[in-house]
Amino acid sequence: MIKQEVYRSLGLSDKEYRNILKILKHKPTNTELAMFSVEWSEHCGYTRSRKWLRLLPKTGKYKTLIGEDSGGIILDGLAIIFKMESHNHPSQVEPKQGAATGVGGIIRDIFTAGARPIALLDSLRFGPLSQAYNKYLFTGVIDGIQFYGNCVGVPTVGGEIYFDKSYTGNCLVNAMCIGIAKKGKLVRARAFGKENSIMYVGSSTGRDGIGGCSILASHEFKEGEEKRPTVQIGDPFTEKCLIEATLEAINTGYVVGIKDMGAAGLTCCTSEMASAGNSGMDIELQAVPRREENMQPWELMMSESQERMLICVKKGKEDQIKKIFLKWDLNASIIGKVTNDELVTIRDNGKIVAQIKAHSLTQPPIYDMPYKKPRYLRELNKLKLNKILKPKDYNKVLLKLLAAPSITNKTWVYEQYDHMVGTNTVILPGSDAAVLRLKGTNKAIAATTDCNSRYCFLNPYRGAQIAVAEAARNLVCSGAHPAAVTDCLNFGNPEKPESFWQFKNCVEGIADACKFFNIAVVSGNVSFYNESPQSVINPTPTIGMIGIINDVNKACSQNFKQEGDVIILLGYCRDELGASEYLKEIYNLMKGNAPQLDLRLEQAVQRTALEAIEKGLVNSAHDCSEGGLAVALAECCISNKDNMIGAIIDNLNYDMRADALLFGESQSRIILSCSKDCVEKIRKIALEFKAPFCVIGKIGGRVLRILKAKEELIYLPLEKLFDEWNGSLKRKIEG
Repeated sequence: MIKQEVYRSLGLSDKEYRNILKILKHKPTNTELAMFSVEWSEHCGYTRSRKWLRLLPKTGKYKTLIGEDSGGIILDGLAIIFKMESHNHPSQVEPKQGAATGVGGIIRDIFTAGARPIALLDSLRFGPLSQAYNKYLFTGVIDGIQFYGNCVGVPTVGGEIYFDKSYTGNCLVNAMCIGIAKKGKLVRARAFGKENSIMYVGSSTGRDGIGGCSILASHEFKEGEEKRPTVQIGDPFTEKCLIEATLEAINTGYVVGIKDMGAAGLTCCTSEMASAGNSGMDIELQAVPRREENMQPWELMMSESQERMLICVKKGKEDQIKKIFLKWDLNASIIGKVTNDELVTIRDNGKIVAQIKAHSLTQPPIYDMPYKKPRYLRELNKLKLNKILKPKDYNKVLLKLLAAPSITNKTWVYEQYDHMVGTNTVILPGSDAAVLRLKGTNKAIAATTDCNSRYCFLNPYRGAQIAVAEAARNLVCSGAHPAAVTDCLNFGNPEKPESFWQFKNCVEGIADACKFFNIAVVSGNVSFYNESPQSVINPTPTIGMIGIINDVNKACSQNFKQEGDVIILLGYCRDELGASEYLKEIYNLMKGNAPQLDLRLEQAVQRTALEAIEKGLVNSAHDCSEGGLAVALAECCISNKDNMIGAIIDNLNYDMRADALLFGESQSRIILSCSKDCVEKIRKIALEFKAPFCVIGKIGGRVLRILKAKEELIYLPLEKLFDEWNGSLKRKIEG
């Protein structure tokens, strides 16, 4: 028998080890044990999450493509492929390489499907920048993203950055990639056809990343642990060559299937490709290119060295494929063949070191995890507004909110990314959504990432629904029809019932919201164990969503454009402050409930805004989110520094607290601007869809002025607003 401490060190429980013995009917070899440990980890096998992930809808308003490593939609014969994944723990340990390899891995998931990567987005979460290590993580992650993305030639066009003390000790780095292909050129991560060859292509194998998915990604951080050896090292120049070689190889028609050697490396590729193809594989490890001496079979099977892929090639066509990869100065080696025995057979110099049924590896035990609502929510969800003192100076509050790290201008970050390479980018980072033209057509793709983790902490179900609704709203504000979702579900330890309750409720919220909007979830990722001795992260079910703009010339941005334009508010302002940035920044409180959400109201507001934009009636559109109405209006005034323009808001006739009106985060609200002669046309559209409509002011001047009835609440020059909003992040980093 293998000693208990050996298999436990690989993340296997006593019960799982006994299960492995039953499957194999003999004591596992070191290589077999290693292969089970990675494939049965949560990161690869979704052993604790899979039951609930089945709730997510796989069909929607657009025809969907669900693959092994990524998914997408069909649009006019084109496949739009996209996915989001996490690289949280590696980034916490080694921020630059952790983030860089996260970018590299998600790009490979796209081009191994046969799609050319055209854009990256990133959703990033850190602890407060007042702590030196958080600042080190933040600058390191940004450096890793720009290093890899810029070098590989894929533009980073959007995303989000949040700061909260819950991410101290465990930052979140979620990377999303979008690619385009002709529908007929797509390939799957499958191996089939007896005697077809299995080829290893790309970089050589080393010891970097060994155990990354079973040891690093499937356990929480403990005090004093050193996990640097489990972090991979990336090479974007090799990846650029790999993109071109892979797409060229796929174009030959000789590639049966292909898969990235990401988490679990060779183990993942051999077992999952064989299982997906209902076939087997016979692999010789001596044929695997390596850059380190004396590597053991189990090390070769577990290594997560970057920029490597496994290809199933039609028998007799190996030389043609090999020539392509050699031309790009990449390894290309035949390491095995497809069998029909459904076994993954691993040999080392002819000797069998592992032989396991492919389905046994890819169909791990599924656990029905216990869950329990946290008791602390009873108290936290209580918020009596009459106990919150109203500020004496709302100007100071607005300036402080504009300088808050989660709201402030992220130009310092965006300027480090090349967001124009490929010349597809129509709307640059910083607006509600990124917009990318589909070359050769009049259409465009809009993309966004969204999640307010504070909402999800205080009300996981509603918070997750809001993440879906806000993502769709952001796309609508750009002029896009919300089309499909990828998600990245970041949570704490699933073995703790309170953490799993958060996960379960968030998944249910996403599923119900997506079904309501008829939007499919085509791909995604689960990241558990995001906690450390310092803290447990807020539940963070990040939503990546794409939308379709039918006429790229109608793409819309958030900034006010024209003196004399009228400002319209779609939606209701409610007397609520729970979970707001205002409470956090001004009172250091995280209390109350997530804002109310009425999906029918949300849909009415979105349909109104979208139709008005598509009819050419709208000059700008911006959703109200963190910081509320006052922050959204300020952003409309100052987000284009070359054409800042003021506004007077003099028709807010709400019988409610002034701070709730200004800074409350009521959902389903969009600010539109239009010329005077378009107002009644938009009003008619709103009436048709039963969306609340109100003309609240007009554009002009060099100040933002907001009145409630006749009481002046805000009067601030644009230069002062811009200075607080634009320079805050840079001051915190350099200070």
